Amino acid sequence: MKQWYEKLYENSGEKYDREPFVQGTQGECDFIERELGFDKSLKIIDVGCGTGRHAIELTKRGYSVVGIDLSEAQLRRARKKAAAEGLEIQFVQCDARNLPFENEFDAAIMICEGAFPLMETDEMNFEILRSVTRALRHPAKFIFTTLSGLYRLFRAHPKDECAGTENHQQDEFDIMTMRSRDVLNFTDDDGKEHEIVISERYYLPVEITWLLKTLGYKKVEIFGATLGAFSREEPLTPEHFEMLVVAEK
Repeated sequence: MKQWYEKLYENSGEKYDREPFVQGTQGECDFIERELGFDKSLKIIDVGCGTGRHAIELTKRGYSVVGIDLSEAQLRRARKKAAAEGLEIQFVQCDARNLPFENEFDAAIMICEGAFPLMETDEMNFEILRSVTRALRHPAKFIFTTLSGLYRLFRAHPKDECAGTENHQQDEFDIMTMRSRDVLNFTDDDGKEHEIVISERYYLPVEITWLLKTLGYKKVEIFGATLGAFSREEPLTPEHFEMLVVAEK
């Protein structure tokens, strides 16, 4: 049985690229470059790369990037876009919980819930963090965004910005598990209508810090995430739907 995230992304690459939440790629890559010190010798893995927007932009800027995603349909779109730009980028279809890499990358990015925290259990989400960490060299940086529990706790009816599709309604949020259950109606690239139930895990900053410290990161910094305008000057508040995490091995 396919999970909701597999159904959502099995035929929606073109539609995905028109969503408002993917229009901030330039600014997000500006931040990533600053965090990496503009060192184009660094090798980057883009986890949950989707249609390749960050991988393509960073490659255009001179970086070596490998993009991975669970959805082959999303990757086909990414390869098509890269080819149109005359770029050679390795896009690999695999599960983020079991990446086929070890000590190969200097940096990892996972933007707009690229994989984490979409899994069905906390243990499965943690496996993504562990797998990414295993793929990184030492030293290395891990830059990602994830759903902020502060945002959800302070709102009865929040809007899921990264789901972004046309008909998204909240059903419930369990404060004991910090998981949401939301009904989403969407139309795929062939014009077919679907209804799925989304279940996502919202995290508190202290949880993210603890999980990453458990994996051996020596420094974990968390900021507010404004799409397209990531900045170290933006403290995390309950107004932020996502938090921006920068961790160093």
